[in-house]
Amino acid sequence: VYGLARMLNGGEDILFIARRMIILASEDVGNANPNALVIANSCFQAVNSIGMPEAMIILSQTAVYLACSPKSNASYMAIGEAMSKAAETAHLPVPLHLRNAPTKLMKQLDYGKDYMYAHSYEGNFVQQNFLPDDLKGMVFYEPGKNAKEEEFRKYLKKIWESFYNY
Repeated sequence: VYGLARMLNGGEDILFIARRMIILASEDVGNANPNALVIANSCFQAVNSIGMPEAMIILSQTAVYLACSPKSNASYMAIGEAMSKAAETAHLPVPLHLRNAPTKLMKQLDYGKDYMYAHSYEGNFVQQNFLPDDLKGMVFYEPGKNAKEEEFRKYLKKIWESFYNY
């Protein structure tokens, strides 16, 4: 709250502060508290609608909420690793079963063949490789060590079993 007060006293744009809170909610709080992003986005909307001086109350409430939230940068780390791997392996083909087959030729080339529609399976999930074959089994998202992401880990372990080592 003190840092917020310093920015406000220094004349920082309240929308800039609110935008930074949205980034903080996603980058630093992440899935440890998924509601943080909703609250930070609501803060931005409210600050944009209300303006000063009342906006400082909304900003303070959001700053306190974000500061008191458990933290995880697991999604941030995941996209960083995935972006790096995607750039490094852009030459790898999309698996045939994931390719759309709107033409007869594409169907003859087995585009879409053996695709398993998740909603046709129990729990609306099916174990299927969604990565190029050379990356099969690669894990990008590693759930953080917090209550919410431990729930994610248990769920991922249950549905993927040994496909990924959660």
